[in-house]
Amino acid sequence: MKVLLVEDNEKMSRFIEQGLSEQGYAVDVANTGMDGESRGTAGDPYDLIVLDVMLPDEDGMQVCRNLRRRQIETPILMLTALSTTADKVAGLDAGADDYITKPFEFVELLARVRALMRRGQTQDATVLRYEDIELDLLARRAKRNNQAIRLTAKEFALVEYFVRNPHRILSRTEISEHVWEMNFDHESNVIDVYVSMLRRKIDKGFPKRLIHTVIGSGYMLSAQEPSVT
Repeated sequence: MKVLLVEDNEKMSRFIEQGLSEQGYAVDVANTGMDGESRGTAGDPYDLIVLDVMLPDEDGMQVCRNLRRRQIETPILMLTALSTTADKVAGLDAGADDYITKPFEFVELLARVRALMRRGQTQDATVLRYEDIELDLLARRAKRNNQAIRLTAKEFALVEYFVRNPHRILSRTEISEHVWEMNFDHESNVIDVYVSMLRRKIDKGFPKRLIHTVIGSGYMLSAQEPSVT
C-alpha cells in the first residue's frame, strides 16, 4: 500500500518513513506543500496521505483544502504540534480524516494509519488473491491453501507485487523500484536472494509451483510454466 508523507522536518520524516517501510508500506516523501499537492494529484492515487500542518511554503491545512477541491478522496492524516480543540476542528474542517498531535508514539501513528486505510473499504479491497494465495493487506498476513505463511515485511511486499502483477515478467529493476524503492544495483543479488527465500515459503510443499524464473528477464507469478524458465 502506498503512503505519501508530506513533512519538512528531516528527522521526523526519516523516523516515519523508516517505521512505515518496516511495516511493508511503500512511502513517498515530499518536503513542501507544493510538492505534496503535486504528488497527491498525479498518477495512481495513494492509499493514505500523512500531512504535516507546518510546512515551509504553505500550511498543510491549505494543502488539504486544495486536494479536496481537486476531488482527491485519499484519506488524510494531519500531523501537528498544535493541540487545541480549535486547531483539530480546523484540520478536520479542511478535509482531514484524522489528526495526531506531536510528539506521538509510532504505535499510535501506525494504528491510525491502519484504521484510515480500513475505513470505508470493503474486505475485497484489502485482500488480494491469486490461485490459492491470499494476502490480507491490512493485517499483513499471507496464506496459501488456507495455511498461514510467516513472511517478513519485505517478503510480504515482494509477494504483494507479484500478486498485483500475475502472468507478467517482472524485471529485477522493476522489482527493485517497486519493492525496495531504490535504483537497481546490478552488482547486488539481494532480489535473487529474497525471491529464493520467498519460494521456500510460498512454493515448497505445494503441488503447484507459482514463482518462476524467466532466464535473462526476471521473474513471473503464474500457475503455468512460462515458455522459457
